[in-house]
Amino acid sequence: MSIRTLDDLLAEGVSGRRVLVRADLNVPLDKQTGAITDDGRIRAVLPTLGALVEAGAKVVVCSHLGRPKGTPDPQFSLRPVAGRLGELLGAPVHFAEDTVGDSARSTVGGLADGQVALLENLRFNAGETSKDEAERGAFADQLAAFGDAYVDDAFGAVHRKHASVFDVPARLPHVAGRLVLREVEVLSKLTGDPGRPYVVVLGGSKVSDKLAVIEALLPTVDRLLIGGGMCFTFLKAQGLEVGTSLLEKDMVETCRNLLERSSGKIMLPVDVVVADAFAPDAAHDTVRVDGIPSHRLGLDVGPETVAGFSAALSQAKTIFWNGPMGVFEMPAFAAGTRGVAEAITKADAFSVVGGGDSAAAVRALGLDESSFGHISTGGGASLEYLEGKTLPGIAALEN
Repeated sequence: MSIRTLDDLLAEGVSGRRVLVRADLNVPLDKQTGAITDDGRIRAVLPTLGALVEAGAKVVVCSHLGRPKGTPDPQFSLRPVAGRLGELLGAPVHFAEDTVGDSARSTVGGLADGQVALLENLRFNAGETSKDEAERGAFADQLAAFGDAYVDDAFGAVHRKHASVFDVPARLPHVAGRLVLREVEVLSKLTGDPGRPYVVVLGGSKVSDKLAVIEALLPTVDRLLIGGGMCFTFLKAQGLEVGTSLLEKDMVETCRNLLERSSGKIMLPVDVVVADAFAPDAAHDTVRVDGIPSHRLGLDVGPETVAGFSAALSQAKTIFWNGPMGVFEMPAFAAGTRGVAEAITKADAFSVVGGGDSAAAVRALGLDESSFGHISTGGGASLEYLEGKTLPGIAALEN
């Protein structure tokens, strides 16, 4: 893979030039106040933006936030992000109230060297996500008009064939930003020759969401630890009662087949925390997996499971973790995720947190981010990379 980098662009000189940066500023917002609840993705792009500002570029940042339906929607505005980005950069960020309209043109046109502008949400324009190449291309033409060069630093979006990710690089000199470069370097270690034992921890809700990565990883990993809501479909495949827990009935036979083919690599929970309802104050207790009552649902893995998973992790030299072990947003059901995360930090291993809910859990539980080898900004992108898929955004950057 041959990709030009931000350092290559800086070496050519960017002072006075407009540099269009595709960032992933898709941060969570409080539904009541609109305040940013986790600015991790904003902080992740600072090394690239800071280097461009210092070099005197006119920096034009674009990003999506949420899933608006191709038209402006105030609840998905990037305005709060512009404020936080300005605080972190230590200088005002000029905000365009549209993406490629009059406000964007005047905002970009008014930039001085070393200043930063943020365009409004890319997905307020139907062309960004369109499957029609002509519509997508027309939007890419408008975006590309704001740059003399393009930097992709949005790893969380590189698995999407969207205008700002796939089509704009074809219209401008293009390079990978520091975040994208780091993500690819880290994940390539996992797909190359990882240190062994190589242990993968998968959680989250659905087996169907992780099936492709399980299929891809089974031949290469030494242990595969499965928790979260998806574990109940595997337990059902073993003939166990799972009560009213999350269950994908159409995946039971698939899970049974995976267990048979895994040569004992797959490790499932031995106990779970069950509750009367999906609620933070629901009555709950811990039971063995062969004793789940028919009227209760599992919301976390239990302490014996955490101990077993921790023992496997303590032997690892390489660890990849994607997906929480339970409903960590509710304190009563956060112990499993916390226990497994802490075990990862204590292991003498190169550890990668695969973005998404796992990264959110690290921050929500107050864990030391520096205790992990790498925390990815792209959950879906990191999984597809490990599956061996071609990522459109990465392919677009290749020479």
